[in-house]
Amino acid sequence: MKIAKHMEVVFVVALAAAGSFSYFADSVPQAHARPAVIQDSSIATETKMAVVVVKGKRPSAAEKQQMLLADRRAPGSVI
Repeated sequence: MKIAKHMEVVFVVALAAAGSFSYFADSVPQAHARPAVIQDSSIATETKMAVVVVKGKRPSAAEKQQMLLADRRAPGSVI
């Protein structure tokens, strides 16, 4: 219950930390991101359906088994 007695100090320290972080975060340069190029063929129209292409390698049977075993060992797994 000591933290309840010193809640004002905790608030002031958190405020000071947030203020100093915002000061240092402003000195970090912005990322030079550029928008993705949208191809005309990927835009759906009334006569044409949009197509999504997923490129990837299918895992082999041994890799699938290894992934399943790793998922079962991990705590909080949904599989």
